[in-house]
Amino acid sequence: MKTISPNPLRLIAPATLAFLCLVLAAAPNPAQPAAPGVLSSIPLKVDRLDPSIARIVPAAAKLEQIATGFTWTEGPIWVHGSLFFADIPSNSIRRWTPGKGVSIFLQPSGYKGSDHYGREPGTNGMTLDALGRLTVAGHAQRDVFRFESLNPEGPVTTLADRYQGKRLNSPNDLVYRSDGSLYFTDPPYGLRTQNDSDPEKDLQVNGVYRIPHALTHKAGDPPDREQLQLLISDLPRPNGIAFSPGEKYLYVDNSEPKKIWMRYRVLPDGTLADPKLLYDATSDPRPGGPDGMKVDVEGNIYSAGPGGVLILSPDGKPLGTILMPERVANVAWGGPDRKTLYITASSSVYRVHLLIAGEPVVQTKK
Repeated sequence: MKTISPNPLRLIAPATLAFLCLVLAAAPNPAQPAAPGVLSSIPLKVDRLDPSIARIVPAAAKLEQIATGFTWTEGPIWVHGSLFFADIPSNSIRRWTPGKGVSIFLQPSGYKGSDHYGREPGTNGMTLDALGRLTVAGHAQRDVFRFESLNPEGPVTTLADRYQGKRLNSPNDLVYRSDGSLYFTDPPYGLRTQNDSDPEKDLQVNGVYRIPHALTHKAGDPPDREQLQLLISDLPRPNGIAFSPGEKYLYVDNSEPKKIWMRYRVLPDGTLADPKLLYDATSDPRPGGPDGMKVDVEGNIYSAGPGGVLILSPDGKPLGTILMPERVANVAWGGPDRKTLYITASSSVYRVHLLIAGEPVVQTKK
């Protein structure tokens, strides 16, 4: 004879059973899957210095780690639903796609020699031109070049490699103006010793340059070296670079010895005037310093800095810092609404969803 065990739920009073159902429904489910491609997610920590930061960073924002296992990630750029970024020590450009993870786009990406080069043999900053072509600061390759398609084995065009007959130091970061010209910084961080006494350093200056007709430079043509313009020559370590919305100003930060952000007025011919110190973080002892930066559609500046990602108003007022577990190198806007800030740090790539959209990489000519 088969014995039927009583249903234990029948032994619980109806009112008690109803209460237990409500508790179970409200309890968090630890097994909920993370968003596609997210390795970990933790509450975002923010040093909120000004009340207006609440308009930018949600109170319940999360810091999501999407890739890890690198040494020094840099140069992020969102392209057709994927994030491209450089892992400079491994001499590679990587591609992260939601749901697919990380793949190698190009390796070697910078220095092509067979001997040991130094700490940073790869490429650095990346951006897009108005035709959607990926443009790269060659860093250890000591040039600025452009992929003619997103085929890493396809044709590549060198846009700049020398100034007044001397090799560039190591182009670091770059940005297009809406007139098709390209601006880039050239500190010595991509040289073997990363300093001004490097025996392979040809130029005395660590400059900021402009390539006047980069957009219309014909594929495969050699660099138009006579046209390369040196715009800034008095910053010891120029690094990150970005335009304000409307391109009235160009921002350039300096990594060391002073940790400063500068603002320059852009003249109609593309040259610069009226340098102004926007912000000085030299006294901030936290790890990190001025590096890659971007702006949002309201003109706020997001930059690698001490402690994480520094957010400044257009006038240089510190609004807050997104506190990061690693030293930050650069940032980029991504996602369909450009409200996701991607952050490259020492060993990992992160993202955080914000409330204000980022300025498009390619601005519309006014």
